[in-house]
Amino acid sequence: MEALDLARWQFGVTTVYHFILVPLTIGLSPLVAIMHTAWVRTGNEKWHRLTKFFGKVLLINFALGVATGIVQEFQFGMNWSEYSRFVGDIFGAPLAIEALAAFFLESTFLGLWIFGEGKLPKWLHSACIWAVAVGTNLSAYWILAANSWMQHPVGAVYNPETGRAELDGVSGFFEVMTNNTLVAAFSHTVTSAFLVGGTFVAGVCGWWIVRSARAGRQHEARQVWRTGAYVGLITMVIAGAGVAVTGDFQGKLMYEQQPAKMSAAEALCDGEEAAAFSLLTIGDLSGDCESVRHLIQIPGVTSFLGTGSFSGEDSYLPGVNDVQEEYTERYADQFGTDVDYVPNLAVTYWSFRLMIGLGMASLALAAAGLWVLRKGRVNDATWFSRLSLAVLPLPFLGASFGWIFTEMGRQPWVVHPNPANPVDQVYLLTQDGVSTVVSAGTVLTSLVVFTLLYAALGVVWFRLIRRYVREGVEPLAADLPDGAPEQDRGRAEELEPTLSFSY
Repeated sequence: MEALDLARWQFGVTTVYHFILVPLTIGLSPLVAIMHTAWVRTGNEKWHRLTKFFGKVLLINFALGVATGIVQEFQFGMNWSEYSRFVGDIFGAPLAIEALAAFFLESTFLGLWIFGEGKLPKWLHSACIWAVAVGTNLSAYWILAANSWMQHPVGAVYNPETGRAELDGVSGFFEVMTNNTLVAAFSHTVTSAFLVGGTFVAGVCGWWIVRSARAGRQHEARQVWRTGAYVGLITMVIAGAGVAVTGDFQGKLMYEQQPAKMSAAEALCDGEEAAAFSLLTIGDLSGDCESVRHLIQIPGVTSFLGTGSFSGEDSYLPGVNDVQEEYTERYADQFGTDVDYVPNLAVTYWSFRLMIGLGMASLALAAAGLWVLRKGRVNDATWFSRLSLAVLPLPFLGASFGWIFTEMGRQPWVVHPNPANPVDQVYLLTQDGVSTVVSAGTVLTSLVVFTLLYAALGVVWFRLIRRYVREGVEPLAADLPDGAPEQDRGRAEELEPTLSFSY
């Protein structure tokens, strides 16, 4: 394989590894802050126990997220030096701000929250975890600002003397920070992260409800785990609606800015009105678009996703063949006529459907959970425990496939042309962004090393999360069933005073 292919594989592998952790941190940190605030406001010990339980998970996820995220920026200089040279004036600014402001904010206040228990005033200790939640979401905003500029470059001009894209002054910086692509991506990413966080909380609590109820710890099941489950379930319902609304907005924006991406998501060969959405497709998606056959379709849905109209002239969508012809003609003088401007159909088509399908599947837990836990009930049925665990990974995978769709659908561009200024030269093909002095062997070596290292970190992450989830909340005497051994009851009574802050 060539250095370009290996560099793309390396960036894809490490990014997907890292992005599995990101949504949970973004979505879980505000939920832990809500639990902590509820404990401060009510004094009810169940909220404190939930805060400490999910706070441990947050800390593990945050630490592994930092470890896996460092490599991302390292790769820009190693494998993508030409890209870094071209976009460094724009791309570097939001990443630097993310590191200096948002990341330091969340890491500093996370330390204060961890070690400030019993030492800081209640309101200040609670404010620390809210600062972590704000910092986490600010980090997402700045990183997405850089990525959204690659999707839709604004506020930049091409300098022919240096051959670089450069910020168009202060106004250019504000254009980058208010990019409509950024607004769409941030809102969709954050609501997706809340769906991940809500599903995690609801799934873990649902599993513990059954486990506690079967062990005779009805007090723990009802007072602690049912409360936590409701926090997660309500978050899932609200976040699920947010994902649908923001995804619809983002889809329509993509059809304006990157028509090839959204046409490839449907494997739509030629432009048409009232384009249907296919549920089952056969044919060689990796080859010629003309060999694809859509067997099960929902009329007009793809046109609605792109234009807001199910039929008529307003519902017209260009196909990938139309985009290929347009781009070949437009950039023939610069790139020749051999460049394939159509994204990989197989990856784009299926990642788009898996993103939607897996996200929707997680709502099955919300519906089932709200029904079986209504009116103060707890459930000890095996099916509910299994459903709770089975749904846990679905939004993680859905978010990852969404990221794959976003990045792979932009190909062959690493910086996609702005449709408002398609020939202003603020664009870059992926093949032109790879480092010219790094050999394929060097990239292959680092690919193998990073993949194995990330696999090891993934095992560590899973085992730590599994360990602390299985430990549950710290026991109280009220949780124990009648007839419990005296040593268990004594241990619970000894732990009980340590569950409150001392002031």
